Amino acid sequence: MVFCFMVEWGKFQKFKLEVEAMLKAIQTNQAPAAIGPYSQAIQAGDFVYVSGQIPINPSTGEVVEGIEKQTKQVLENIKAILDEVGADFSKAVKFTIYLNSMNDFAVVNEIYGSYLTEPYPARATVEVSRLPKDVLVEMDVVVYTK
Repeated sequence: MVFCFMVEWGKFQKFKLEVEAMLKAIQTNQAPAAIGPYSQAIQAGDFVYVSGQIPINPSTGEVVEGIEKQTKQVLENIKAILDEVGADFSKAVKFTIYLNSMNDFAVVNEIYGSYLTEPYPARATVEVSRLPKDVLVEMDVVVYTK
């Protein structure tokens, strides 16, 4: 029984090392620093998972004002993170958009669409009661890198 456990433990340790080798934290100064215990993005194998980005200007550290400027800033922050791994929006497979108000959907949708080409990624858009720093929009994305 002990031998069996040791063999299984050895397999687990090998698997753990393989997974850790596949994970890479992504960080760039061209996007706002994480404001909590998370990474701007994580590369896991052929995929990059970009954390939710809010409209903070990385140069000033300030939130930009207005839904149009906020949407553009969020997308520029995501673009900067994707640039860091040599990817772009054409490789996006899934976006999630969080809105403070669905009344902003049409404006956000138009700006969002201007950053993308077909085939468009899968997407979910949800209205939430509140976002960090009381911003109007936040987005996260999953990108395939191959």
